[in-house]
Amino acid sequence: MSGPAAAIATSPGRGRSHLLVPLAMWAVLLAICVWLWLSGMAGEILAYWDDITYLSVQHIELVAWAGGLAILTAVPVGILLSRPALRRFSEFVMQVFNLGSTIPTLAILALSMTWLGIGTLPSVFGLWAATLLPIVRNTYAGLRAVPPHLLEAARGMGMTPLQTLWRVELPNALFVIFGGIRTALAICVGSAPLAFLIGAGSLGELIFTGIALDELPMMLAGAIPTAILAVLTDFLVGRLQYYLVPRGINPLR
Repeated sequence: MSGPAAAIATSPGRGRSHLLVPLAMWAVLLAICVWLWLSGMAGEILAYWDDITYLSVQHIELVAWAGGLAILTAVPVGILLSRPALRRFSEFVMQVFNLGSTIPTLAILALSMTWLGIGTLPSVFGLWAATLLPIVRNTYAGLRAVPPHLLEAARGMGMTPLQTLWRVELPNALFVIFGGIRTALAICVGSAPLAFLIGAGSLGELIFTGIALDELPMMLAGAIPTAILAVLTDFLVGRLQYYLVPRGINPLR
């Protein structure tokens, strides 16, 4: 990589910062759990354990569908936009995808409900739309940041454009692409509770019902697992990023 992206990726202490952020999140969650235990509220929250486990599975399914479809859509689009023939249209297309981030997620879900009815389908569509931009932009930026001399060397070796993309560009851009995926999935996990408002199952059922009934333990029974799922998702994708990105171009190894 070259330019600002390379400066960020290779800056001193970047590897340590990637470890410190999830550790800080886990420390905050641990502190909250200790406070709940000492205050006696932990027992009230655990009374909803069956609901927590059932709704967590539905929450994960929503995120898996929406996040998986977003990856399958956004990575190819980012690759296409990075090609010389389509590069001049890249910013215009980015602004189209940006609609999913600038419009509030609840509004996207409401619009999805008007087209697709209520339930899981509009929820997956709305979360998918809200998740696309980070992956598209990071894929495009990562591929554009591949050093030109590597591309010249690949062409000099007789590689076709497809071989150059697969063997040179994608491995060098993979770290940045994973960064977009981590951001997108965190957004997806945090936005998924809103799907309850249009008839899909998620931990939002506990959160919004607790708010409506002024029941703090019920609200926390949905909010705390959502936070844990977000941190756990980021951690697992971070481990994939650590092991799948080649050692020579991975600033964390």
